[in-house]
Amino acid sequence: MKLLRSQSKIALAATIVIRLLPLSCVAQQVAVPVSSIKQHLSLYKGNDTKREAALKQLFIEAGCPPATLSEQIVPTRKQPNVICLLPSATPATIVVGAHFDHVDKGDGIVDNWSGAALLPSLFQTLAASPRQHTFVFVGFTGEESGLVGSSFYVKQLSSDQLAHIEAMINLDTLGLGPTKVWISQSDPRLVNTIATVAHILDIHIAGMNVDGFGESDEESFVAQKVCTLMIHSLTPSNAHILHRPEDNPTAIHLDDYYDTFRLLAAYLPALDALPLPSHHVCIAKPVDNSSFSSPRFRRRLPATSIPH
Repeated sequence: MKLLRSQSKIALAATIVIRLLPLSCVAQQVAVPVSSIKQHLSLYKGNDTKREAALKQLFIEAGCPPATLSEQIVPTRKQPNVICLLPSATPATIVVGAHFDHVDKGDGIVDNWSGAALLPSLFQTLAASPRQHTFVFVGFTGEESGLVGSSFYVKQLSSDQLAHIEAMINLDTLGLGPTKVWISQSDPRLVNTIATVAHILDIHIAGMNVDGFGESDEESFVAQKVCTLMIHSLTPSNAHILHRPEDNPTAIHLDDYYDTFRLLAAYLPALDALPLPSHHVCIAKPVDNSSFSSPRFRRRLPATSIPH
């Protein structure tokens, strides 16, 4: 892909840094077994209030201390944002987010309990080791109502807090197949880094832009010029399940879902160790859905390859 070739120097730097990391950062062994990931995924049942409570409980069980676990009240929403802070010695911040709310049609296990349920496990894999970045894990409310939770979260940040966010990793609609990246809404540096980690772990990853389909919580950060990475699993052949009764447990491919978790569990510490280039500018633009009114696909999704 032309976008990625133009970033060859960044990709080379990412490869060198990642390969110099301790093996524990990028090894295929992870602290959270597939049985736990499957059990967390099974907690999708119930309305959004029950989901919010389940997510908070998963953070508690993962070891997020009460002092750094909070519920951010969001106007117009019954459910709050759920925030788990993993501090470090520096203010440099990486946000990892996923919305937990869902529409009435279907169980919403794919869209998007699949993303939200991974947040506590990703916290758990990072918490045991020293970090260069502060990580903030956020379960967003109200994404399906227009990015309400993520928009409110960003607007409540001070200018200094916003300036310190070096990356926002958004997880939405996982487990339908292998890991996909929405390239046009993702920063090339972040894309090249996850592609390098995927290559080391021999986990399949590909680009799949979903422009013209909808939007997700990374847009609230893109609007503030924060570098983002949008992770999903949509393709033209599986997108029909969204916002429909087909969004149920049978739609989840557990092997692919667990591979996505393993990839993210290795990617986050690798990203933590990767220096931010000076004067780095994020190039993603807010997605234009002005001519799009339905949550279902109106056009074929363009496939974009991520070279290993």
